[in-house]
Amino acid sequence: MSKVVVALGGNALGKSPVEQLKLVKHTASSLIGLISAGNEVIISHGNGPQVGQINLGMSYAAEHGKSAAFPFPECGAMSQGYIGYHLQQSLQNELRKQGIKKDVATIITQIVADPDDPAFQNPTKPIGAFYSKEDADKIAKEKGYLFKEDAGRGWRQVVPSPIPKRIVELNSINTLIKANELVITGGGGGVPVGEEKDSLKGVPAVIDKDRSSAL
Repeated sequence: MSKVVVALGGNALGKSPVEQLKLVKHTASSLIGLISAGNEVIISHGNGPQVGQINLGMSYAAEHGKSAAFPFPECGAMSQGYIGYHLQQSLQNELRKQGIKKDVATIITQIVADPDDPAFQNPTKPIGAFYSKEDADKIAKEKGYLFKEDAGRGWRQVVPSPIPKRIVELNSINTLIKANELVITGGGGGVPVGEEKDSLKGVPAVIDKDRSSAL
């Protein structure tokens, strides 16, 4: 039996909840093939487009008096739950179809990052939708966001992307794996947190899902 970590790209999950659910149904059937072959599979996923959409939507609602402002780490946690829900449900349905008795669990994952990581001085991780230069400049002026051109496809907001140091929920992940559960973890690279003595606190950043998956 091989141990396999599958890291799904956030851009491959669609641009809307309807599109995402349709895509993950196809993804689930491929992943079940790995499981039925006897592999121990752990799933992670990106969240670049999704966390950007959540952040922008929450900011818009707050600015128009419809809700309280939501910090960026909370938006990352929301994206983990939303994407994990779709993956979890699709995998559960596919497992039942294949007659495989296995539970699926999504873990909201925190990843410790170094507050002195130079990434915080040089934001590079693109999130959210693509914009024209004109629209990006307008949003940057209104909200203070930083935008960079992304591979000729348009302009996207960028945030810091620190190196992951430690997975906070690692013991829980291992416990579920030993119990033969299919685990979805490290969504969006995990919510970055700073660590001071015995205290954790979210930081406004996005950790690259490939780096946290490798960790």
